[in-house]
Amino acid sequence: MRIISGSFKGKKILPPNDKKTRPLKDLTKESIFNIIKHSNKFKINFSNSFVLDLFSGVGSFGIECLSRGAKKVIFIENYLGVLHLLKKNLINLKTIENYEIIEKNIYGDNVFSKLNYKFDIIFLDPPYKDKNLVDLLIEINDIKILDKNGIVILHRHKSEMDTIPSSYNLVEKKVYGISKILFLSNLN
Repeated sequence: MRIISGSFKGKKILPPNDKKTRPLKDLTKESIFNIIKHSNKFKINFSNSFVLDLFSGVGSFGIECLSRGAKKVIFIENYLGVLHLLKKNLINLKTIENYEIIEKNIYGDNVFSKLNYKFDIIFLDPPYKDKNLVDLLIEINDIKILDKNGIVILHRHKSEMDTIPSSYNLVEKKVYGISKILFLSNLN
């Protein structure tokens, strides 16, 4: 695993040591960023963006955002099996301080109400078997933490039949191997 582009291009990212965490593949990550950058469907300027990386794992997505100049990235992860790797990966970048790690359970600790930002990108990479995604998307909408031009990006198993709440518009869907990536915009 590596950082694909930006100021930390080529730098390695420490991978997880267990089978519970499935990191975002470099090719999939590169495709996501190409779609964000080159599609006329999105208006994301990385140098001014606020990013929320949910179920961060080792931080691959959020670190890529930092490398590309994101203004602030908030990582939310509570799985002890990867938390130390997330911290090491961020410490290895040395020169950055525009991030925060929240070590909380997204579902049980009322995390969103403590966030003081509107996010341009909210990236969700829950375990494939996670069935609470709809509740999470509804909460994101209700608390209004997604910027009006912001996007939610979901990384899911390609066969997963998730329900997308009616407050979101499915803008783009891509399949890469066993993964699918859904790009959602908020209708409100």
